Amino acid sequence: MRVRIEHETHYEYDSPIRALIQILRMTPRAHEGQHVRRWRIEPSIDGQLRRSEDALGNIVHHFSAESGAEALTLRVTGEVETFDTNGIVKGAVTRAPDLYFLRDTLLTETDEALRAFAAEVAQYDRNDVLGTLHRLMNAINSEVAFDTQPTLVSTTAHEAFAMRKGVCQDLSHIFIGCARSLGIPARYVSGYFVRIDGVTDQDAGHAWAEAKVPGLGWVGFDPANGISTTDAHVRIAIGLDYLGAAPIRGSRWGGGGESMAVKLVVEDADGAVQSQRQSQD
Repeated sequence: MRVRIEHETHYEYDSPIRALIQILRMTPRAHEGQHVRRWRIEPSIDGQLRRSEDALGNIVHHFSAESGAEALTLRVTGEVETFDTNGIVKGAVTRAPDLYFLRDTLLTETDEALRAFAAEVAQYDRNDVLGTLHRLMNAINSEVAFDTQPTLVSTTAHEAFAMRKGVCQDLSHIFIGCARSLGIPARYVSGYFVRIDGVTDQDAGHAWAEAKVPGLGWVGFDPANGISTTDAHVRIAIGLDYLGAAPIRGSRWGGGGESMAVKLVVEDADGAVQSQRQSQD
């Protein structure tokens, strides 16, 4: 699939900022499941944009500015060719040992209720880790309703599970916490997703999880959609949780209050061309 992405994040400040720095994990790396055809990050104000890598191998850009801007738009555009690998992540950069991804964080730690849920639905079989993870993913997809209202970026896995509601971030945190409670290394993935219903205008990027399966390696699980990852997924960054893979994190000095608006288009470029031709015919 040829996936085209246009992602704008617009900030407005109550008064001019004195300085800011933004850490951007918004650039994909190539691996056997995806080839980056083109990619560009364009800030709307003057500043320095420096590219580096973090400890996990994610591509990171640091944007810093010292102007008196009252607004900032970060525009990301690109095109990625993706391939269906049956959910198996092949050829991706992995710098941390597997045991690192057994670490709990505040967002992924489990409570007694969540651990009991994991043990009951997963029916953990060390000889069938893949089957265990699929049962876990399907149970979370069935048990936790997708709802954008009740949770925040700071909502923990056990809080979202107690409400039985959340967004893709929450369902991924629940999956990760459950997998780790069973002794299976798991990590958070941020990225983009081509929706099967044809909707291209989206409110936010997507998130899912990867877990380590003996004999296969890292495998992607998308509990929000109840599927293993496919060529509809564009993989951007990994982390222990959302905070480690968040598209944008940063600090600023001055500016007072802040408002933010996001415009995101994710589409199958080949499908869009075909639809355009059909409409012209």
